Amino acid sequence: MALDRNLPGIQSLKHVVVLMMENRSFDHMLGALKATNPAIDGLSGNESNPDTTGAAITVQPLAQYQSQLDPDPNHHFAAVNLQIFGDPQHGPPLPATMQGFIKSYYNQQNNVQHSHDILYYFTPDKLPVLTTLATQYAVFNRWFASIPGPTICNRAFAHYGTAFGQVSMDIFYEGKSIKAIYDRLLAANHTTKLFYYDEASSTMEVVNLLQNEPSLFGTFPDFLAACKANALPDYCFIEPNYTDHPSPDGSGEAIACDQHPDHDVRAGEMFIAQVYNAIRTNPNLWPNTALLVVYDEHGGIYDHVPPPSCPPDTPFIAQPADTGTLDAFVFDRLGVRVPAILVSPWVQAGTVIDDVFDHAAIPATVADFFQLPDTQRSQRELNAGTFLGHLNLPAMRADNECPSFAIQTKP
Repeated sequence: MALDRNLPGIQSLKHVVVLMMENRSFDHMLGALKATNPAIDGLSGNESNPDTTGAAITVQPLAQYQSQLDPDPNHHFAAVNLQIFGDPQHGPPLPATMQGFIKSYYNQQNNVQHSHDILYYFTPDKLPVLTTLATQYAVFNRWFASIPGPTICNRAFAHYGTAFGQVSMDIFYEGKSIKAIYDRLLAANHTTKLFYYDEASSTMEVVNLLQNEPSLFGTFPDFLAACKANALPDYCFIEPNYTDHPSPDGSGEAIACDQHPDHDVRAGEMFIAQVYNAIRTNPNLWPNTALLVVYDEHGGIYDHVPPPSCPPDTPFIAQPADTGTLDAFVFDRLGVRVPAILVSPWVQAGTVIDDVFDHAAIPATVADFFQLPDTQRSQRELNAGTFLGHLNLPAMRADNECPSFAIQTKP
């Protein structure tokens, strides 16, 4: 959506915050919302996949918070090929049937009954934070992972607008011709920070970013303090806690809140609420901040919507040896659909966005809003849509029209 800078919400906007969670598909987390709002492209309840015996297994509202998706579903390139196309070795021109999820999960344990769990989804009452944000602000019907593969390459698209030809979990370091959005913001005299949870839990992707500029990194307590002090940078990217470990202050255990299988989904719910509340409860911050909650990739979990094609991310290409398949990949199709929600008091409650997005839209939107030059941007980012145009209400919503959450100490 083209950005109308005359919109009151855009004129008020000062801060863009992105919270990226882990490894859950749209249908798994938000698919049940179709029952109350048919505009949301979720589940009818009739969707199915064949299992390895040939039986058609339908989706069921039986997802559990923890101890169900263990072992971790495979979400590397070849496994996602199987999930989307029914063949681990080939993608297009095979049709994207979305019929290979159970067969893929069967390969993790060779257990027919357990493989059915990959089709289970949450009901809204099980995810009160995520579903409240989705229904009270704007939910994206068509936000896809940037590639049909795992975490690091997908998160790279959020930082750089490209994965530089990578489709695996390999580390690739700075010094690339395309600069991270953080570098570009700094060059234009804007403030920016990437907040990881704490010293014991930061993503591997951090090593790809700004290794010589540690001042651009902060911990999650730093984010909370910045919100309280009205000192939030222009652009913030927030990462959850990826591991169970002793808390830095010695007060107990920090529970993984990334929602990556098989971590407790409730801990992620509380973390999302904590980020939201830190912004929502500050009357000096809430009117001028937009929050995007999004997931890096689907984690091998079922979604019924076939990923679309997209213009190639020229000049990057992944050879068959890199993809683990018989095909090269030119980054001309997206990964599986993930949950994404845009939060602001300038967003109409119940908004459903049908435009196609992937994670390259994050640096594209930030660059567009802060009017950064197009130099050193990837082809994917240049082709990406932007989403702040949905802050389009003529007046900010009243305080009692915007939810807030009570936060527990444990899941």
